[in-house]
Formats: sequence, structure tokens, C-alpha cells
Amino acid sequence: MFQNHSLLPWLSCIENVQLAVERVFGAKETKAQLIARARAALALVGMDHALNKRPHEISGGMKQRVGIARALAMEPRVLLLDEPFGALDALTRAHLQDELLKIVARTQSTAVMVTHDVDEAVLLSDRIVMMTNGPAATIGGVLAVGLERPRNRVELAEDSRYAHCRKEVLDFLYTRHGRIESQAA
Repeated sequence: MFQNHSLLPWLSCIENVQLAVERVFGAKETKAQLIARARAALALVGMDHALNKRPHEISGGMKQRVGIARALAMEPRVLLLDEPFGALDALTRAHLQDELLKIVARTQSTAVMVTHDVDEAVLLSDRIVMMTNGPAATIGGVLAVGLERPRNRVELAEDSRYAHCRKEVLDFLYTRHGRIESQAA
């Protein structure tokens, strides 16, 4: 799952999701099951109202949601995500983060996500791998996030363990990260 939605412009939203679903489940499921799976994925991201729209007929955030639906509909064992929620408004972003948590729990899949959002990293992660800057980036530190699942973002807002993890990441970014880079120079 990339920052860019990577939708095929000549296909509708549901056809873009179905294309991926057919590649993964086409040999095991009927056409009706494949369509139902694609519809369910689009409903999950709030795009069931735009099933037959083509990418040029929807906003950038909506395109990103269709791309997310396509990735989630395939139920991968490992989900690679490169800032998938970056183009979304705050409420849609929060909703899809919560859905990602549920889907990963249900499917027992592993998600590896690149994000620059500290709160997103702490909310979604079991481990945060913090990278140094630049084209020769290296691992600058690894933080274990010891928060139980399932996670509730509202309850976590007042959780001292959440605040501690958030502070550790911010400390790396603003304090230790600079020392690592200066030592490498």
C-alpha cells in the first residue's frame, strides 16, 4: 500500500478492488463472493456510495481509501504500508487506523508501516523502528510499545504508558537523532 493510490483510471472503484481480489481469491470463490468481498472492503473505508465511479470522478482522499480497500480486501499475511493515511482528513484517518487495528487482529496478519506521525506510530505499533535521516538512513533505535490490544484511542489519550512511548519517539526525533547524525559525520 503506497502513498499514491495507484488506481487504474479506466476501471471503476469496485473494479479496481475486484481486480486485486480476483487475483488472490479467484480460484477459490465464486464471482458473487468476489464482488461481495470487494463491496465489503469499499464499505469498510466508507466508499460504498462510489462503487461505479472512476478515479477521475472522486477526490484524492477518496482514491486513497479505494487503494486501502484494495489492499485490505486481499487479506495479506504481511501488509506493507507506506504512509497510507497521509492524504486523508483527520476523522477518516482515525477511522481507517481503527479499522486497520481490527483487521490485523482478525486476520492475524503483520503490518509494517512507514509513518512520520508519532501518534499513529504509537497507536498502531507493537514495535517502532526509528530511522536516522538521509539516503544512508540506518536504524537509530527500536522502541517496544507495551500497550495491550485491542486499543482504544480515547482511553490511550490519558494513558501514562502511551505518553511515555510518545515521549520516547519525540526524544529520539528531536534529541538523540541529532547526536546519531553528528557522530556519523
